[in-house]
Amino acid sequence: MSNKQRDRGGAVAADTETLTIDLGTDTGAFHGGASGTLYGLYGDGVPSRNVVEGMHVRTVSTKAQDGTQHPGADALDILPSFVDCGGRDVYLYMTDIYRGFPYQWPGATGEERLADYRARVEKQVRQVLTTGALKSHIVYVPFNEPEGNMFGTGEWSYDRTSWHSDPRHYFAAWRDLHHLIKGLDPHARIAGPNTCVLYDEVRGFLEFAKAHDVLPDVVTWHELSTPAAIRTNVAKYRHMERELGIGPLPVNINEYAHNYHLSVPGQMIQWISAIEESKIDADMAYWNIDGNLNDSAVEANKGNGQWWLFHTYGRMTGRTVQVRAPHPNVQYTLQGVATLDRDKRQARALFGGSSDAVDLVFANVPAEIFGGTVHARLHEIPWTGQVGASAQPLRIKDLELPVDEGRVVLPLADLDAMSAYEVILSPGGDGVLAPPSIGWRRSYHAEHATCMGEGHARNGPEGSPSDVDRFATSGTYHVGGLRTGSDLAVAFSVEVPQDGTYDLSVLANSHNLHELVREQGPTNVFLRVDGADPQELWLPLGYKPVVWGHTDTRVELTAGAHTLTLSARDRDLGATKGDAIIDRIDLVLRDAHVTAPALYEAAYAGLGAGARVTYEHGARGPGAVLLPPGGTATFWVHAAADGEALVTVDHIGPGEGLLTVNGVEVGGLDRDGIPLFLAGGINKLTVTGTSEHFVLDRLRVGPGTGRLETTVYPAEEGTVTGEAKVTGAHTFATGGKAVEGIGRGPDNALTLTVTAARTGRHAVTVRYSNGEQPPATHYNPDPVCRHADLSVNGAQARRILFPTTFHFNNFWDLAVPVTLNEGTNTLTFTADERPDFDGDTTNAHQQRSAYAPVIDQVAVTPLA
Repeated sequence: MSNKQRDRGGAVAADTETLTIDLGTDTGAFHGGASGTLYGLYGDGVPSRNVVEGMHVRTVSTKAQDGTQHPGADALDILPSFVDCGGRDVYLYMTDIYRGFPYQWPGATGEERLADYRARVEKQVRQVLTTGALKSHIVYVPFNEPEGNMFGTGEWSYDRTSWHSDPRHYFAAWRDLHHLIKGLDPHARIAGPNTCVLYDEVRGFLEFAKAHDVLPDVVTWHELSTPAAIRTNVAKYRHMERELGIGPLPVNINEYAHNYHLSVPGQMIQWISAIEESKIDADMAYWNIDGNLNDSAVEANKGNGQWWLFHTYGRMTGRTVQVRAPHPNVQYTLQGVATLDRDKRQARALFGGSSDAVDLVFANVPAEIFGGTVHARLHEIPWTGQVGASAQPLRIKDLELPVDEGRVVLPLADLDAMSAYEVILSPGGDGVLAPPSIGWRRSYHAEHATCMGEGHARNGPEGSPSDVDRFATSGTYHVGGLRTGSDLAVAFSVEVPQDGTYDLSVLANSHNLHELVREQGPTNVFLRVDGADPQELWLPLGYKPVVWGHTDTRVELTAGAHTLTLSARDRDLGATKGDAIIDRIDLVLRDAHVTAPALYEAAYAGLGAGARVTYEHGARGPGAVLLPPGGTATFWVHAAADGEALVTVDHIGPGEGLLTVNGVEVGGLDRDGIPLFLAGGINKLTVTGTSEHFVLDRLRVGPGTGRLETTVYPAEEGTVTGEAKVTGAHTFATGGKAVEGIGRGPDNALTLTVTAARTGRHAVTVRYSNGEQPPATHYNPDPVCRHADLSVNGAQARRILFPTTFHFNNFWDLAVPVTLNEGTNTLTFTADERPDFDGDTTNAHQQRSAYAPVIDQVAVTPLA
């Protein structure tokens, strides 16, 4: 629905669309199946367990153990940690034991090739059988896109005959491998046919499988199409089942969405709504690098806007309800998903995809749950780029609304089509409203800026509905030319409402393999405000040319108009080295909205062990949580960087509880706040009740007060042995020196001596770089995670994965919790190439490194 509105001057304004959440129409239990990933996990720690668990990842499709298709992502390597993080199923792509795509299976004839593959399938099943109870989480996928690979018409096919025209060999191979797998593992689950799309010929596959008692346990295919095709094809498949008298079987669409959609909350919510409505599982497609949850995770422990979208989706509980969109099942329009949790007395709606004005209507609002007034909280989840970290969703509005004849109407304007939005309803009436978490803000597209000098390039158009293989960009175009030898200046005209300090974020990219970027790594550019106050900025690296991250700084501005200029030359600071492109800049006023502690409501937290939401006991705003002894409330808290934060646990009345941070118990609660070390990115904080009556209101997370002392130890001051050496080749290392060559055996090591004021848990933050990237077989760049085996005081070493930093001269931080003794301690870093699962062979394609990353320094901080 839509209606015309008139502004105060009488002119016709833009249409207002209506999105209706019908709380009276139940559509089933919340499923959460859209939060799946193809090749999204590299190994334990990349991404971090916090990032995996907090995103509520349900299913993972990944390669055969020791496969040579891509680095990392070995099924049995990721299995234990994934299950520990709440994951349900690992779909084992058995074909990815081979290199290449199409798969390069050896043999001169189809029979020889199939015999080789059969032997490899048997070995994989026998490996799975060694995993004990974990094997129940494995789903075997014997074939992947068979029509374009093993049973297609190409060079690497069985006999260059498509199974669409002659399915005999494919069907026979399916039957043979099905019998083989079930014979070795009678409780095995097998998925298929795993076709590119739901072909009409899948019906023949199902008929054959039913006739020969080899039906898949999970039906899989890929939807590299549109959300509309999800609903249409799931319905089409269910119709096949009914006609054939099978099922209903579980469905996993184990590849969905394109480059243009991935990372963009306003795009991905459209896929999520279709997948959730269909009550199936689905895994995001793998177009780029593995181990970053398909452009959701940044570094090891940070999330971008897409991560927060899936985190918000995964927090939904209760039953889904009908969502009536203004353009049902049409992509690039307003779509959503919603739930009603009667026990919590909450309704949640997650929506996006439109920049039009919207009337969000909750219909059939049950009076017995909400009463006559509701409390409504509106959050925005903005797009922050593929490799740009994001803070928690923005709190845009907190208000109370009347329930009028079972309806609640929330008018919304100034929406961003690239953002997703969440509204949470709960009983209202107390009038306690939280202020917005952000005040004045504006974005300015580079394509609209003024360019001066030589070398200006207006690049694009980038990703669009008609070109979904290209990457999303804020506008249609972006600006290039800030490079070595250029004198380009890009001037943005801005206007701000008041004097003050403003956060400035530059959405940009330098392709890590560009010839001008390879030498130095990050590209430097120069910022001036009205020609003064020069700053040098280092722009982010990306794995492909149009992959966006952001560099952040602050500027002082007076009320009114200004010119912010990004230049390749500065008369005082020097010249650009490298090559960068600019998408946009964002300005945010650093007023009370930004500087106030972040609020995390207990009523919105993950609850366990009998904890329940309460609107009594003096609870404010959206409610509080009553924790029985052992009851838990879990919060996912963002920190911009590693370091101290002051965490205050607000509770109502008496009562006692314990606080756990990232799995480490830090003790009882203190109304004046607790200084804690938080890792940059995503942190898991859990409050556990320890008394009979404990009412938890919220967490407040603010800047640290300097009570946790951090001591920094430069790597070059440690002891190096063997081939490990101090080098000045990495100019962005602190002081220009770092240690490289750690690895290829324990003789090549770095040892640092550190001190602790008391015995206990500490954060060891390693500043490192890793630019290792072997040749790839196709469009995936395939960087390699290096690892370090860290031994504390000579004890057994712990293996730590370090994700790519895209260049050996680009340094990131990775925090590792360790136990230190009071006084002197030693930290020893070694590394060596990990062998295959059976321990007698190694990878032949440089896909596992024998080396630790380059280490710049180590910082040691008490956790609490």
